[in-house]
Amino acid sequence: MMRTSRLAAALLGPLAASAAMAQDETKPNTDLPATNTFGRWTTIIDTLDTGQDAHKTCAASTAFLDGNGNAGSLTLSISTGDALPPDAYPAIMFIIDNKTLPTGDKIAATFGDPGVKVAATVTSNAAAGGRPSWMVDNQAKTSLALLRAMRKVTSLDVTFGKQAVASIPMDGFTKAYRNLGTSCGFSTKDVAP
Repeated sequence: MMRTSRLAAALLGPLAASAAMAQDETKPNTDLPATNTFGRWTTIIDTLDTGQDAHKTCAASTAFLDGNGNAGSLTLSISTGDALPPDAYPAIMFIIDNKTLPTGDKIAATFGDPGVKVAATVTSNAAAGGRPSWMVDNQAKTSLALLRAMRKVTSLDVTFGKQAVASIPMDGFTKAYRNLGTSCGFSTKDVAP
């Protein structure tokens, strides 16, 4: 009887360990950012806990191709350590693998569609991997108008200077923006009621 118990333990030990490891793999890793997908938009909520306080960075992003087939992304991001709406809105950044677009500071930009137009300025920077990026001037009034336009249009037509950049589908934007507000603790009713 004793021999049978030891044999069973020897055989079942690795199986029990495998089962325990499989159970651990199905538990969510709380160190990883939380992600959700809404239409063509993905939200990423990342928490940095220093032990004294925790800050969340909330981002929503969508990928697109411009008229020449160049890959790009449009990303909104805000942190709970920043001023939150209605005092300030998420930063809005474009990364596009197109080196022919205008670069520099205070480039005139237009966003919208034939029925909705928002004028703003963008500033270009070198992004990771050498891909150029453009950040929209983050003035609360301009950002609010642009975010409202993103909610209203089916596709956001983007122009830098006089050069058309892309027409970016907005499918899922409203739900993604609401998810940012819920996750980072700000009201979204001025953009996405």
